[in-house]
Amino acid sequence: MPKITKTAVDAMAPDPTRDIYLWDSALSGFGVRMTPSGKSSFILKYRTRSGVARKMVIARVGTITPDEARKEAIKALADVAKGGDPSAARKAARKDMKLGELADSFVSAMKDRWKENTYLANTSQIETHIKPLLGHRTAVSLTYADVTKMQESIIAGKTAKKREGRGGVTTGGKGVATRAVVILGAILNHGIRLEVLARNVTSKVTKDGIGKRTRFLSFDELKTIGKVLDDSPAEPASGLMAIRFLLLTGFRRNEALTLKGEYCFGAKGTISLPDSKTGAQDRAVGKAAFNAIDGMTHKGWAFPAERGSGHFVGLPKCLGRVCAEAGITGVSAHTLRHTFASVATTLGYSEFTIAGLLGHTVGSVTGRYAHMADVALVSAANRVSDVIARALGGEDVEGEIFPD
Repeated sequence: MPKITKTAVDAMAPDPTRDIYLWDSALSGFGVRMTPSGKSSFILKYRTRSGVARKMVIARVGTITPDEARKEAIKALADVAKGGDPSAARKAARKDMKLGELADSFVSAMKDRWKENTYLANTSQIETHIKPLLGHRTAVSLTYADVTKMQESIIAGKTAKKREGRGGVTTGGKGVATRAVVILGAILNHGIRLEVLARNVTSKVTKDGIGKRTRFLSFDELKTIGKVLDDSPAEPASGLMAIRFLLLTGFRRNEALTLKGEYCFGAKGTISLPDSKTGAQDRAVGKAAFNAIDGMTHKGWAFPAERGSGHFVGLPKCLGRVCAEAGITGVSAHTLRHTFASVATTLGYSEFTIAGLLGHTVGSVTGRYAHMADVALVSAANRVSDVIARALGGEDVEGEIFPD
C-alpha cells in the first residue's frame, strides 16, 4: 500500500466493472476512489465517536494536489478526534449554500486557468447578471423555471447598467442571456464536483444561438470608410489608426489594442504576440499594416490612450461613429477581422493559409507555419493588406481582381 503521490494517482487505471481504491500507507482512511468512467476523487473514511462509519469526498483529483488533499484529511480527522462529524457538517452546510457563494468558489477555482479577458468577461457576467438575479437563492433550490426567468430578465435588459471604470455599458439581449446560462451551467457543474448539487438545472434550458458572425465590408464599403478614416479630425488618432490596423491585419481587437512597439518587427514582416487567444504567436503582418502605424510603435503602446498611460480602449464607440458617418451599419471589431479573411479568400488563399494569417489553431497550423513565417505567410499578408489599403485609398481593386 503506497503513499499517495501524483505519480501513484496517475498510474491508476479504471476497472469498467467497479470502483477501485488506492489507500495511503501513511494516513489511515485517506485514499483515492476511481469510478469505472475514470473519474477520481480524494476521499476519507473515518468513524465518529458514536461509532458511525463515514466516507467523505475531499475533492476531485486534479482540482487540488495529493499533499493539499492530505492536509484537508488531517484537518477532518482532527475534527473527528474532538467529537465532530465533518461529513455531516458539510452536508448540512451545502443545503444552505447560496448560489453567490458557489459562484465565488467557481471563480476562485478557475481564475488561474482563465486568460485575463476570459476572467473579466466571465466575472462581469456573474456580477452583473447571475448574482443580482439568483445569487441570494440557495444553490440546491434552483429550478429550471428560475433559470428561464433569469434568461428572460437578461433578454429584457433588466440587469443592464453602466460599467464602472473604462468601458461602456453592459447590455441585455439574447446573446448576453445565452452566455449567462452557459456560465451558470459551469457554476452548477462546479457545485456537482464539490457535491453541493446532484444535478445541473441548466442542462435542459433552451438557449438562443449567439450566431456565427458573417458580416464583412465590401470593397465599396472599404472605399467609403477609408474616406472617413482620412478625414475625421474630431476622432482620436489612436482609434482611427486601430480601425485601419485591424482591417489590414485581421487581428483580434485586444491583440491590437495591447500591442507594443517592442513586439513589432517590420523588417521581418512579423509581430510577436506574447499572448493571444491561442497563446504566444509570431503573426505575419503586411507592409501596409506597418505603414499604418509608422511612428506609433517605436516605444510603448502602439495605440496609446487619450489620457493616462494605458492603451486606447474606446474602439467600439469610435468605430460606431466612423461607421455612422460613412452610412454603414452592422459593423463591429470582429467585422474588420472577417473583412481581412474575406479579402484573403477572394484573392484565392486556402483556408490553411488564412488560418495561419489569423492566428487560428487548426490542427497544427501554427507549428507548421512557424518556419515559413518569413516566406509564405508574410507574402500572403503583404498581398492581402496591400489590396485592403488600396481599397481604403479609393482604388478600384475589385476591378483588378475581377476584370471584365
